[in-house]
Amino acid sequence: MERREEQPGAAGAGAAPALDFTVENVEKALHQLYYDPNIENKNLAQKWLMQAQASPQAWHFSWQLLQPDKVPEIQYFGASALHIKISRYWSDIPTDQYESLKAQLFTQITRFASGSKIVLTRLCVALASLALSMMPDAWPCAVADMVRLFQAEDSPVDSQGRCLALLELLTVLPEEFQTSRLPQYRKSLVRTSLAVECGAVFPLLEQLLQQPSSPSCVRQKVLKCFSSWVQLEVPLQDCEALIQAAFAALQDSELFDSSVEAIVNAISQPDAQRYVNTLLKLIPLVLGLQDQLRQAVQNGDMETSHGICRIAVALGENHSRALLDQVEHWQSFLALVNMIMFCTGIPGHFPVNETTSSLTLTFWYTLQDDILSFEAEKQAVYQQVYRPVYFQLVDVLLHKAQFPSDEEYGFWSSDEKEQFRIYRVDISDTLMYVYEMLGAELLSNLYDKLGRLLTSSEEPYSWQHTEALLYGFQSIAETIDVNYSDVVPGLIGLIPRISISNVQLADTVMFTIGALSEWLADHPVMINSVLPLVLHALGNPELSISSVSTLKKICRECKYDLPPYAANIVAVSQDVLMKQIHKTSQCMWLMQALGFLLSALQVEEILKNLHSLISPYIQQLEKLAEEIPNPSNKLAIVHILGLLSNLFTTLDVSHHEDDHEGPELRKLPVPQGPNPVVVVLQQVFQLIQKVLSKWLNDAQVVEAVCAIFEKSVKTLLDDFAPMVPQLCEMLGRMYSTIPQASALDLTRQLVHIFAHEPAHFPPIEALFLLVTSVTLTLFQQGPRDHPDIVDSFMQLLAQLNRVSSSVSVEVDNPTSSFSAPLPQLAQSSTETRERLIPKGGSWAGLRGGHGWGW
Repeated sequence: MERREEQPGAAGAGAAPALDFTVENVEKALHQLYYDPNIENKNLAQKWLMQAQASPQAWHFSWQLLQPDKVPEIQYFGASALHIKISRYWSDIPTDQYESLKAQLFTQITRFASGSKIVLTRLCVALASLALSMMPDAWPCAVADMVRLFQAEDSPVDSQGRCLALLELLTVLPEEFQTSRLPQYRKSLVRTSLAVECGAVFPLLEQLLQQPSSPSCVRQKVLKCFSSWVQLEVPLQDCEALIQAAFAALQDSELFDSSVEAIVNAISQPDAQRYVNTLLKLIPLVLGLQDQLRQAVQNGDMETSHGICRIAVALGENHSRALLDQVEHWQSFLALVNMIMFCTGIPGHFPVNETTSSLTLTFWYTLQDDILSFEAEKQAVYQQVYRPVYFQLVDVLLHKAQFPSDEEYGFWSSDEKEQFRIYRVDISDTLMYVYEMLGAELLSNLYDKLGRLLTSSEEPYSWQHTEALLYGFQSIAETIDVNYSDVVPGLIGLIPRISISNVQLADTVMFTIGALSEWLADHPVMINSVLPLVLHALGNPELSISSVSTLKKICRECKYDLPPYAANIVAVSQDVLMKQIHKTSQCMWLMQALGFLLSALQVEEILKNLHSLISPYIQQLEKLAEEIPNPSNKLAIVHILGLLSNLFTTLDVSHHEDDHEGPELRKLPVPQGPNPVVVVLQQVFQLIQKVLSKWLNDAQVVEAVCAIFEKSVKTLLDDFAPMVPQLCEMLGRMYSTIPQASALDLTRQLVHIFAHEPAHFPPIEALFLLVTSVTLTLFQQGPRDHPDIVDSFMQLLAQLNRVSSSVSVEVDNPTSSFSAPLPQLAQSSTETRERLIPKGGSWAGLRGGHGWGW
């Protein structure tokens, strides 16, 4: 292949001139790639080198770059180029050159067996790709030939070098198969061929692993090679001898990691569950590691304990169903389960002192699912065996979920604290799942422990223990219906007795109360037991998320029972809002909570509370509207508008959100007269226009304005009707002056709600024709400059299309509908545009702050 005239595909169409991709130019480009400090030059060099690898000339320069006088970086590129040519351009190679190419690769691998390891690996990958492309027809016994060639005594390389080179080649062969681009039909043929070739590989690996004279580097390579081959779904029974040898190698610290990887890969193969007898033979081998595991834990050897745990979990998690089916071996499997329990409860705090326990959590899901999937009789037997195990698991998990001492926790990094938070979430999910196995008895168990802890006078309890038990309650109550539990009243009674002197404990108390909010709605007499705690916590910025989210849940679920507490809730909330204790997102949640709360009051009370609640913000907004726009007052404006929109998101005196529950569940009659939200919007409408007159150029402010009306429309539905005419007029002027996507989104909501309301739809029809005209004019200038407007306009048209069958829009005549071509709609909207924007009343002046013009 070294002669230029023999290169396959040397004259490919569109290829770069041959002189460009010379050895000298490739070496220059490589030097530029590795050593040029200029990143642009590096990128150019990399791009050119990729073209060089794909060029026909690569067949020529690749071999020259492998010469002994070249540095490893250049040799590596040559080997990589060969791999790319073989794997991606196999069809370019004439069949009569297969043997020559194979021989040259064997020669190079033999030479590099005592040279650069990275180059050797790349050459092995190239030969592996060649073998996969030739198997099974052109090279039927590829693996056996590789073994035979490298075992030849006439090689100039020493036996250990040849052995390591052969093992490297055998290791990369299955890996290259997994990532190869072979067609599916070829991949199936090659997989079958490789399965047959295992007969030439495994005896060699067994011999090298078991013979005492094998050096550590060879045995480690054997384990990696075995690990690579088992991923080809080799029958587990064919791997028994090697797996047993790998278990023996776990006692060698140098081989430990490789042994763990090989065993886990072998056990985890999907097909392994068919070989139950082999799996049963593995259980004693795993159990035999318990002394080594305990010693590692005692010595703080996290690496060893982690590896042994991986093996135990791999066997239990992947094959629990198959092993549970072997009823006569139930004791050995139970011993394996207890070993995994030890791993779950391994001493120390995750992730600082140990990283093992998190590996086991999925196993407990799997085991429970498998037990509950049996027929009733068999399930009852296993329930009797494993319910005590799962109660023990709950104790272990709650112990692992405990916070460290305040002093120790203070030394943790922010990353460690975040990992611990995620770990606790995983424990919470596991506890919630375990409830399916243990049922109400689990809650009783937790309640009894918490009661004893809080009422015992014998010894002081740690806040960590209390917090963990509450966390267990919270985990279950968040997702499981506990409304019929007989222990929740007792729990609610215990909560005020908890001495809260720690932020983490206070957080969990808040979240637990929030998780029980639905229960409180069914037992409103207990609200007064916990509401003072929540309101007190609102004033603590460290409890911001937990206290505000809990109050929001209570106001949402218990709103019909909160009127006696409304004045106090509003007063405390208003106080913390004015003091700016909470971050923006929590302020928004708090306004949503107040919206739920006010929804259950009489209209007069709502208006009274709204006046006291939002008047300070309206006054502040009036001052801001007079100021010259700047980044500081922009943030304040967006914040105030956000507070109003979040309040109106949940303030619904017509109780639309209760409609799906049936009218019999409504506890208040639908009030007559104007809607309080509409009253407030009408009162602040001119102020909002004034704000827009100065901020029309700012998309964030415009979006915040539109959000107030959009969220109100979604909540009030047809109650929003009185606002439709003036809102449509405002939107038309806004969009005509400066088109923005948020205006289109609000228009779409109006169409969605009022499409079937003939009395209210004409202003929306006029608005649609106007925005269509403006948008098409904008598109003629280049729609690619306005992707957000394109997206919002298409969504508006989609909404119109959904209602067009029953809605007509007057264009040129009364019978024209939304299905009319858009150009026709745009042309017809000129008259409407003039009607919405009288001469002399254009919004063009708004950007200069000259008023609204009506």
